[in-house]
This record gives sequence, structure tokens and C-alpha cells, in this order.
Amino acid sequence: MKNLQFQNDLDKLIEILPEKVRKHITYDNMEDVIEIVLDIGRIPEIRHSSGKIEYLGKSEVTDEDISYITQRVQEFTSDNRSGIPGTLHRISAIRNRQGKVIGLTCRIGRVVTGTIACIKDFCMQNKSILFLGRPGVGKTTKLREISRLVADELGKRVVVVDTSNEIAGDGDVPHPAIGHARRMQVRQPEFQKDVMIEAVENHTPEVIVVDEIGTEAEAQAARTIAERGVMLIATAHGNTLENLIKNPTLSDLVGGIQSVTLGDDEAKRRASQKTVLEREKQPTFDIVIEILDRNTLAVYKDTAEAVDYILRGWPIRPEIRKVDQTYEHKEPTIAEEIHKLEEKIPDSSDSLKFSFNRKEYAESVKAFKKIYLYAVSRSIVEKVIERLDLNAEITRSIEDADIVIAHKNFAKGGAKVLSTANDYRLQIFYVKTNSMAQIQKVLKEALDVPESNETLRGYYDDAERALDEAKAAINKILAGAEHVELQPQNHQIRKLQHELVEQHNLESESVGEGELRHLKIVGGRDMENKKIG
Repeated sequence: MKNLQFQNDLDKLIEILPEKVRKHITYDNMEDVIEIVLDIGRIPEIRHSSGKIEYLGKSEVTDEDISYITQRVQEFTSDNRSGIPGTLHRISAIRNRQGKVIGLTCRIGRVVTGTIACIKDFCMQNKSILFLGRPGVGKTTKLREISRLVADELGKRVVVVDTSNEIAGDGDVPHPAIGHARRMQVRQPEFQKDVMIEAVENHTPEVIVVDEIGTEAEAQAARTIAERGVMLIATAHGNTLENLIKNPTLSDLVGGIQSVTLGDDEAKRRASQKTVLEREKQPTFDIVIEILDRNTLAVYKDTAEAVDYILRGWPIRPEIRKVDQTYEHKEPTIAEEIHKLEEKIPDSSDSLKFSFNRKEYAESVKAFKKIYLYAVSRSIVEKVIERLDLNAEITRSIEDADIVIAHKNFAKGGAKVLSTANDYRLQIFYVKTNSMAQIQKVLKEALDVPESNETLRGYYDDAERALDEAKAAINKILAGAEHVELQPQNHQIRKLQHELVEQHNLESESVGEGELRHLKIVGGRDMENKKIG
């Protein structure tokens, strides 16, 4: 039945093509075709999902060939798209500078069933679901099948907001693939947000389906719909939940992000820095599903929890679902939840990019951070990272950064880099001076040290106290003292003290043996009559 439907739809596409193209097309070579491409002055080609390109004949496309097709399809909309009534095919135009159509992309639309069997249990929970994934992995196909499932099997009132007729095909009659769901067409993409609100206000839906939420206004319309108690099924620009959180335009879909300054007691209780990012409000969507490929989905069953974990740098693993497997919805017992938290996740293809044990990870691994520096000494930061064995690295691209460390002199200067960091919702930490002690102090605040890692936490505290002691000793030398001896320290901390002393043009040496080995600071090469801060 599915092949018959595909052949019927394909016949309608073949009918609008010129004879010299039509005669080279058969059902056998179209089974896995994504699109047919016709550009003036080039040989027409068909592109397969495997990446293979096949040429149709040897004759180049002419103006007459393009006109032949455009006269047989409906007028192109403002986004240069058209279609064939009763099918899911999409015809997209490429124009020259004068507006003349010089190329066409005929995207093949198919009815694919069974793609949501593995997430059917989530679709039946009356929760709003957001799909993420790169172009071509089947987001729209899944929306189409969910529309049919919810409308036909669950008997709900479903309205599909169909921008560019992507979901239900061209023409006044929606394609049978969406079942008994109703379809509202969107005349131009910029009107999608208005039609979303109109659907709720005029047609009393229980479920709204919409493809490609891409603007802040559309994100706000989605929140309005969800707050009215309507189940929302949608896709959005972005490949992963982490990407969506960093997207200032669409982060509201998962609750929005705000920077919060904690009190000393709360920061200590959390074992975190004082300035943290937190979720601003309840997410618009209850469930987020990343489409990793056509057969594999990663499901975050609780969006609010997932966002909170990601913002705090805690490990979070979505549930992996395979298209060729079936799952039943079952509420886990408390014992099952505990076992699930503690179980060892197998290192196999089923776990994909998530192959760690959550409990072990939380106890033994520091959250890895990429640091972007602005007017801060790169060499000193690298030394601190190396000496303290921090799980971090410096990046030259602010787009890749997790945090920004900048000099305080630029805090109020309106620097473009810092403005960009705010747009990306990146935390910014400021150093007062480019000294080893100051940079280490800020790095300690910026990098989240796991609460369970008491050894490392103690090392941070010992190092900072030792550097404060060295700083006080340097002030004494600058005030006229001949030499000052410090408290015994281990080898790594003594290295930090030596470097601090050297920065102030003084000399130091390690004296004593074993556990009593310590620094002795003496007057150096260039005695400056100036105290350090």
C-alpha cells in the first residue's frame, strides 16, 4: 500500500517534468531519491540519500524546460516555494538578480510510517514535545506521523500549522498522511506566529503541530499556546539541547537562561562559584527529543531537569530509543530509579555519545570548561591550569567557549567581545590584575570543583593561603626586610610561590629538607619602592 501511494505521488511529479527528463525516470531508480535538481545550462540530476548523484540524460536544461515546469505548478510564495496538490513534493525556485527563475529543486515527499513507534508512549502522555536535529534526519516526517497518530488513534482535536505546506502537502485538501488532523496553511513564513495563535483562539484544538520554530516571536507564541493547556508538538532550529540553551533567540523554549549571583552560604552549600546560570522559568516543552539519525533518538523525559543539570555542569544522559524497537510506557518504581542511577552504562553503540556511569562521573570527573580570555595573560592562565591540574583549556573562539575571563578594566567599556558573550549567555569573570594569585583566585571561582573532591578543594585552599603568605612576605621585603622565610609547602605550591616572587623582581630559594622544605625570599635585582595589592 505504501509503495502504491508513493508511485501515485511520484506520477504527479513526473507529469510536470519535460519529456527529455521524464523518460530517464523509473520507479526503480527513485526509491531512495531525495531531490531532482534542474539548473539552466546544466544536465538535470537526481540526488540519492546515500550521496550518489545520477545524471538524467545528456541534454542541458534550458529556459523552456524551466518554464514548462513553472507553468504546471502553483505560483511560488515569498519564500520561493510551491508544490503539487495532493502530494508531499516541494518545488523550490532559484532566481537571478532580476527575479527570473533559473533553477528548480524538486524535493521528493514520502509517507514514511513506523518512525515514531519507539516514542509512541511519550506521544500518548499529553505532554508537549520538541524535536531537534540537523536538516534531513526526518523531523517533518515524524510530525506528520504524530499528527495522524494523535488525531486517529487517540481521537484528539489536532490542528497542523503548515508553513509552506511542508507537513500536509500542497493544495486545499491535506494529504492523507496526517489522518483526520485539520490543517491551517500559512501564506508567508513570517505569519506563522499569528496563525499559531489564531489556531488556538478560533478552532479549540487539543493539540497543535508546527514545524521549524525559528524566531523569538514564534517561541513566545509557543509559550502562549502551552500556557493555555494545549499540547504542542514542534521542531526547532538546533541539533542538540545544549545548542538550544545557548541560543538567545530560542532558549525560552526550554525555560530561558538568567545569570544569578549567590550568597556566600548558598555558593558554599552548592560548592560552586558565586555567579551561576540558572533556568529562568518553566520550559514550554515537557519533553525534548534529539534526532541523532533516522533510526536513533535521544529523549530527555524531563526538560526542566535536563536543563538544570546541563547549566550546573552535572552529567545528564538521555534515554536512547531505536526506531526498529518498541517501548511501553511504565512508571518506574523507586527501586528501579535508584538502580537506573547507579547502573553501569555499557560502552556500546546503544549508548552513543553517552558512555559514562553517572554516579562515578559525578564523584570523579570535574566539568570540562573551555575558557575564552579577553585582555588576560594567556601564559599565566596556562600555567595555573597546568599546575593545578584543572580540567579546562583555552579557546580562541568565543562561540566554543563555556566561560569568559576578562580584565576588569573592560567591564564597563562596552567591548564587542563581552557583548557577544552576553548574547551567548556565557558567564563572565573579571580579574583585577594579571598576577598569578589573582588569576588563580578567579579560575577557582569560575571552575566548578565537585563537592566530593575534598583533596582538590583542600589543595585550592592551601595554594591560595600560601600565595597570600608569599604576597605579604614580598611587601615586607619591599619595605626593607632583608629576607623572609615562609611556611613549609609541597613541591607544586612552592613552584607557584617562586613564580609570584619572580614577577616582582625578587629572588627566592627552597631551603630545608623533606616536609620542612620551604621558601626563603630575599631582596632581588630591581627593588621597587612599591607594595603589591
